[in-house]
Amino acid sequence: MQKLFFISKHCDGCQACEAACLEKHSQSQSLFMSKLERPSPQPRIRVRQSGNQYWATICQHCTDSMCVRACMTGAMKFSPMGEVFHNPDKCVGCWMCIMVCPFGAIASRSEIKKASKCDLCKDEKTLPCVASCSQQALFYGTPEEYEMKVAGD
Repeated sequence: MQKLFFISKHCDGCQACEAACLEKHSQSQSLFMSKLERPSPQPRIRVRQSGNQYWATICQHCTDSMCVRACMTGAMKFSPMGEVFHNPDKCVGCWMCIMVCPFGAIASRSEIKKASKCDLCKDEKTLPCVASCSQQALFYGTPEEYEMKVAGD
């Protein structure tokens, strides 16, 4: 199964990945016009800073996912490939998934009382967040491919 990996030593905190994600998940598909949308779109990846170090909060698509187990409506579920997906139509905004996620990767969209998380942009060949990262701090691939990439750095 492919996952989205973050390589912290490459990140300069530019937040281009957040902007690309926000644009992709906006109704207008425009970063500029997204500011006018209601409900406001949210990025599914968030970059934070601690001192001079950056890290990205992204869904790890856990194989034994606590958010899937905690979801009382079945809004959080596994895809046939094993990724964790969220169905907002089934979400009742109980926030149990948010409370149990050890990575803080699920956000509340309080305007619409729904949870929100990375959906791996399944309709895209290249993830917008990965394509927008000029520092190559994001990598989409298998754990084995990630290990080879990090070993080669």
